[in-house]
Amino acid sequence: MQTILGANGIIGEELARELRKNYTQDIKLVGRNPTKVHPDDIIFSADLMNVQSVIEALENTTIAYLTVGLPYDSEIWLRDWKIVIKNVIEACKINDCKLVYFDNTYAYPQDVSIQVESTPMHSEGKKGRGKKLAAEVLLKAIDSKEIEAVICRAPEFYGPGKTKGLTNMMVFESLRDKKKPKVFLRDDKLRTLIYTPDASKAMALIGNTADAYRQTWHLPCDDDRLTYEQFFEEISSNLGRKIKYKILSSLMLKAAALVDKNMKETTELLPRYEIDNIFVSAKFKERFPDFKVTSYQEGIANIIKDFGIK
Repeated sequence: MQTILGANGIIGEELARELRKNYTQDIKLVGRNPTKVHPDDIIFSADLMNVQSVIEALENTTIAYLTVGLPYDSEIWLRDWKIVIKNVIEACKINDCKLVYFDNTYAYPQDVSIQVESTPMHSEGKKGRGKKLAAEVLLKAIDSKEIEAVICRAPEFYGPGKTKGLTNMMVFESLRDKKKPKVFLRDDKLRTLIYTPDASKAMALIGNTADAYRQTWHLPCDDDRLTYEQFFEEISSNLGRKIKYKILSSLMLKAAALVDKNMKETTELLPRYEIDNIFVSAKFKERFPDFKVTSYQEGIANIIKDFGIK
């Protein structure tokens, strides 16, 4: 049995599809109100803040995937991520199962440093500090051989379906809704984004590869990075018309943060939009050379089609 903790997000859903297609027919989907991806999936309602609930959720599990998302609130991230990871580690120990932890890059510094698996976690933001605390707890459990686990880390999402991410929201959802797209701060800096189906496929591959455990992996992204200006050129080419967009200045964003809670919660990430954001996944590509990474051109075309953008 392979179990997905936090199965109703886009990563969990894509992961369930990939596991069933290539690895196992025995899949359990866990969440507060989980829904099936396939008719014969097992669903289990659990609260990851309750250790006993997690222990019961992981009964008969060989590999657990932690893909849950917490509410986008700094205080919740700083308080709860550490609790969630401790509960999951304890449940994995009791049920003698492996753990695949899906992480993001919030804990990395918001600077021009090239991001690799060994990049120090020096974020000054609360959400970044919350993710750092969780990662440190898991790394300690790995080093002390309490459990067999692996960390899979990914940058900002973009992709089809219900993918959540700033680029999806501000660009593709705006186009779908006949609104003018927007970008933060600069359109001439390189962005590293991960196509959500690639993230789930790569995580399933890592989880089912015995020698991939006890380490951290950057999930695969297209190395031919685009600036937002190039991103819109590609969108325009697909649609056969020039797409105009607005660049939101730091003054605009500061003003928005005063009245918009989501914008306020995003401010700790804004430094990355003023610089080239280079997330490197060479380690994965060297270990799994046959994995096909979706190019930005393919990804953009797929999202336009999926969203029905004309």
